[in-house]
Amino acid sequence: QVQLVESGGGSVQAGGSLRLSCAASPDTYRPYCMAWFRQAPGKGRAWVATIYTGGGSTYYDDSVKGRFTISQDNAKNTLYLQMNSLKPEDTAMYYCAATGDYRCEYNFWGQGTQVTVSS
Repeated sequence: QVQLVESGGGSVQAGGSLRLSCAASPDTYRPYCMAWFRQAPGKGRAWVATIYTGGGSTYYDDSVKGRFTISQDNAKNTLYLQMNSLKPEDTAMYYCAATGDYRCEYNFWGQGTQVTVSS
């Protein structure tokens, strides 16, 4: 059974930084792509960023481009999201997702980690 466990959320002031982690298990799991999504209070889940684990290509929503960086450590089977220049509108529950589907239709999800940015 694949499990994804996020960590690293917290409360910061606007302009601050956080790094989220998502540990995937078992160690033998090799997804085709992984992503971060977020859900703000009263809103639907929104895509943030994707990484294709084989080639390392990355893609970002325009709202975070230039501020967030998605990366992976294959040795640790861990996904990261480095978030800089945080804004109050980045406040949300952040989820990582993974799939072996080449269309990146995600079927494994973590439990989420809360990020709160105050002005």
